[in-house]
Amino acid sequence: MTRSVWLKADDAVGDWETRKRRITTGLEAGVDWVLVDDEDVERVRELGSVNVAAFRTDDGDVIEEADSEEPAEPDAYVVGKDGEGDGTVDLPEDFSGSADLSTIRRGNADAAYVRILDERYEAFAEEAAQDAEHTIVVGEDWTIIPLENLIARIGDETTLVAGVESAAEAETAFETLDIGADAVLLDSDDPDEIRRTVQARDAAERERLDLAWVTVTEIEEAGSADRVCVDTGTLMEDDEGMLVGSMSRGLFFVHAETAESPYVASRPFRVNAGAVHAYVRTPDGGTKYLAELSSGDEVQVVDREGHTRTAVVGRAKIEKRPMFRVEAETESGDRIETLLQNAETIKISTREGRTAVTDLDEGDEILAYLEEGGRHFGEAIDERIIEQ
Repeated sequence: MTRSVWLKADDAVGDWETRKRRITTGLEAGVDWVLVDDEDVERVRELGSVNVAAFRTDDGDVIEEADSEEPAEPDAYVVGKDGEGDGTVDLPEDFSGSADLSTIRRGNADAAYVRILDERYEAFAEEAAQDAEHTIVVGEDWTIIPLENLIARIGDETTLVAGVESAAEAETAFETLDIGADAVLLDSDDPDEIRRTVQARDAAERERLDLAWVTVTEIEEAGSADRVCVDTGTLMEDDEGMLVGSMSRGLFFVHAETAESPYVASRPFRVNAGAVHAYVRTPDGGTKYLAELSSGDEVQVVDREGHTRTAVVGRAKIEKRPMFRVEAETESGDRIETLLQNAETIKISTREGRTAVTDLDEGDEILAYLEEGGRHFGEAIDERIIEQ
């Protein structure tokens, strides 16, 4: 599931200057959508690149005057404001007579906006979700919004967008029922709140890996090889690195070069990842050969607890260097290995913490990511593949 953040910026927020400040902050923070009134679509387009949703307050069957300019089209029209969705117009007893739902079904709107005023509006949101590409639900009291019911009852036919007023509410929305809403609609002017909500989206998107301890069974000098330093456009923390290895079923956790050394300055954007043949894990759960990496590619950054995030490769630096062959045994008795540069600046994660590969001994336990099966062009496949 791809999560997203919508930012509410219609006339209920204030005048255009107030809305503009909110939108600009949202663009800088990285929101995915901005929800405005129809007349503001072109203004938002001028501010920057973002998906624009616009409230539609007519039925869509508007006849343009011959001399009028073609109005800017949003990426999605939203029905429900000043209508049945927000309670301005009473809900019909029979939803088949709903003007809002009719607008969606005729293709004149892509999304429904529904304030959950009571159980009838919850049922109305469920009905809208059958045809709407996006279903926005906003509770009068967010703490009792029946979001669990909607998540449980609404399937993949719509993007469920939960209205929130803070990053904390966004985090809860993304986590509800261990599935979460697909998106949140944030109503806040606070720049910090907007940024934290985007961070909550990113955190919800990240894969969490179960790392395992493996035991070093052999470490030996392996001569020289072409070694790859992966330099990213991201500054990494002390407990972060990448997963690399000679065998796709077992990738070793190699720390970023965040530590100071008497020999070289720290390079917190870099992971000295190993020889050109080795795999590195990518954000989609696949792998790439280190030799294939180039500027603009994405790699997965992981910390000792298995939290992941995405980093963009700035360059892959290949040089011939002396190497160690590191072999380890898993709890099940399988053997995995890789080649790492013979240098004290290359650190891996042991029970004692960050340890230079030059200080590794047989019997040491180090962190790795283990996976069954093999890889074909970087994709996991259920096939017997022998790597030795």
